[in-house]
Parts: sequence; structure tokens; C-alpha cells
Amino acid sequence: MMDDQALLRYSRQIMLPEVEIGGQQRLLDAHAVIIGAGGLGSPAGMYLAAMGVGRLTLVDADEVELSNLQRQIAHGQADLGRNKAESARTSFSALNPGCEITVINDHLLGEALKEVVATADVVLDCTDRFSSRYAINAASRATGVPLVSGAAIRFSGQVVVFDPRDPECPCYACLYPPDDSDDEAMTCAENGVMAPLVGLIGTFQAVETFKLLSGAGQVHRGLATFDALRGQWRQFRLPRDPECPVCRGR
Repeated sequence: MMDDQALLRYSRQIMLPEVEIGGQQRLLDAHAVIIGAGGLGSPAGMYLAAMGVGRLTLVDADEVELSNLQRQIAHGQADLGRNKAESARTSFSALNPGCEITVINDHLLGEALKEVVATADVVLDCTDRFSSRYAINAASRATGVPLVSGAAIRFSGQVVVFDPRDPECPCYACLYPPDDSDDEAMTCAENGVMAPLVGLIGTFQAVETFKLLSGAGQVHRGLATFDALRGQWRQFRLPRDPECPVCRGR
């Protein structure tokens, strides 16, 4: 149970009638896996730690580079050359020392990825490669763990929540059927990205994660896209693909 310090720390959330003590306790009891500690994982993880998610697992094998600092706000100049997950743990722990944070500085695939996702209440896809997104989606489907997927490139971003517990909910492969797309062709390193855009999308992922874990409100349905050049959000219905190779028959 929360002590006086915790009640004070989370008081502005507890006073929300949609959250109250019960919702905050659910956050404290929850475990979120964040895959990717870069542009999206930085703001998402900061807010998850700050809002009181009790356990975070950060997965990233990359090291902090100078070009990352334009947008990956969990890292600073002194972190150059450090593993991103380790660097992010330092930042998140500074925000909330009570958050238990585990680091996996490896690229997880197959059974190893599935085993980590299976321990969580929610998994956040904060990666920037299709191969990683397909692998995380498959692990989410196999384990029944909800997936909060974000993406940002150039001036465009999107967020989708895939909940395999809902028999009507599609999966990432319904939205983007697997093909032979070039992983590197659609990365920020090859195309560029507006710095605050990743903050906006990562924060949206944190909002949806908050609702999933606390039970407050209604989790977003469908595809939400943001055009930063026009300042416009658009919402799209996203039906299941009956021929989807990942979730067909589930």
C-alpha cells in the first residue's frame, strides 16, 4: 500500500475521479516493457516512470550517438557511447527512484522476445524498423499482452493500440501486411524527423498506457495519425484483416 510520500507524489492523479486510489495502485503494481529507448521511448518512459508504473523493462542494444541528442531527451552529452537503455534508466530513476527498472541491452527476437513480453502488462513499441515492429506484434499476439505502437518520421506520426484480448481488435500486420520492405529506408537516419514530433507521439503512447494500466477512460481505437506541418490529427477505423498471417483465426 502507498505510504504518505507516495500519496503526496501521486496526489494529482489520485484526485481524478477516474483514477483514485485504486487506479494509482494498479499503476504501481504494473509492469511495462518499452522496446526502444530513443526518440519515442524517451518521453514515453519518462512519463511512465513519473506517473508511477511500478516496473519498467527497457530493451535497446544501441549506443547514444551525437545525432540522437536532437530528439532523444532521455540522453545527454555525457551519455555519448553509453547503451541507450542504461542511459535511459539513469534519467527515469532520477525522475522516480521508486520505479524498478530492468535493462536488456540486446536485440530481442523470437522466443527471447516472447518471454520478456509475457512478463508484462503492456508492451510499448518505440522502435523504428519494420522487422522489429513485426516481431513485437507477433510476441504480443502470442502472449495476449496489449501493444501500444508508435511511429514518427519526417513530419508525420501515428499511434495505434493493439489489444489481443479483444477478439475484434486487429494487429500490426493487419495495418501493414508483411513484405520485403527495406528496414533502413524508413528510418529517421535516412529520412530525418522533427524533434518535438517524437515527444508528442511518445507522450500519446504514455497516455494510452496510463489508461490501459489504471482502468481510467477508454483506450483509443483505430489509427491516429498526426501531420505536424499542418497541425492536424486524423482518425481511421482499422478493421481486422481476415487473411492476416499473424492474427487470422484468433
